[in-house]
Amino acid sequence: MTASDCVLRTDGLGKRYRRTWALRDCTLALPTGRVIALVGPNGAGKSTLLRLTVGLLAPTTGTVEVLGESPTTNTPQVLSRVGFLAQDHPLYRHFTVADLLRFGRSCNLRFDQGLAERRLSQLGIPLDRKAGALSGGQQSQVALALALAKRPDLLVLDEPMASLDPVARLEFLQVLMGAVAADGITVLFSSHVVPELERVCDHLVLLNHSRVTLAGDIETLLTEHRLLVGPRTTTDLDRAGTVVEATHSDRQTTLLVRDGGAPTAPHWQAHPIGLEDLVLAYLRRPAPHGAALPVDVAEVPA
Repeated sequence: MTASDCVLRTDGLGKRYRRTWALRDCTLALPTGRVIALVGPNGAGKSTLLRLTVGLLAPTTGTVEVLGESPTTNTPQVLSRVGFLAQDHPLYRHFTVADLLRFGRSCNLRFDQGLAERRLSQLGIPLDRKAGALSGGQQSQVALALALAKRPDLLVLDEPMASLDPVARLEFLQVLMGAVAADGITVLFSSHVVPELERVCDHLVLLNHSRVTLAGDIETLLTEHRLLVGPRTTTDLDRAGTVVEATHSDRQTTLLVRDGGAPTAPHWQAHPIGLEDLVLAYLRRPAPHGAALPVDVAEVPA
């Protein structure tokens, strides 16, 4: 992948808090123009990776480049190309929506206030309402409108829908995908709700035990993996390909393998696998020897 095709490139990236690694040995090259799902359990390093991406944290080891630049430089030119929306989508509660838009315009080189006003008008969110008086769904839409009004090349979302009800989640996704279709931005999207990601994302990064466990185009990953069901056995499993997970009953063995669609051995049946089952299988794998434990909140600096 050439530099122009890569929105985010990391090499041996790591972040340590005292003696505990929140993220370790992270090497990625993520393509531009995609909606990229970032998944993993709590403590896997998702928020750490996103905060390293937008320059809110500095690496302990390794390097990170966003759109060919180091995010830690924090120059206006770099910051103007990246939008970030945190899980709690913080807003100044005593500001009106109009105040927030004016504040966004004063802080960002490419801020498109007209775009934000049109999006909020379509959603029926009044500009004279104070942010603290808005519902959770409306607050998330205001925060998203502010992020999109930057006209970013990369939009980073850290579980932005975690506190929203199903209707608000759907409305949020509709606005987000409309912006992706209209402006061609790249989105890096962290969420625990895999079926939700499956509807909107086409690239996957899976973190577990503070390391990258799986990464790639979702359609390709699903093609490379499949379930094999056959007579019960616990021997010669490697002949089936790379075994991600094996389960056994009294009569049969079920294998999730990454074999690229190789010919199936006699007496075995092959079945496709969905994204949620694929993600869960990788998340159930035990930590490799020497892998970092999740960060203890008490060890993270305030």
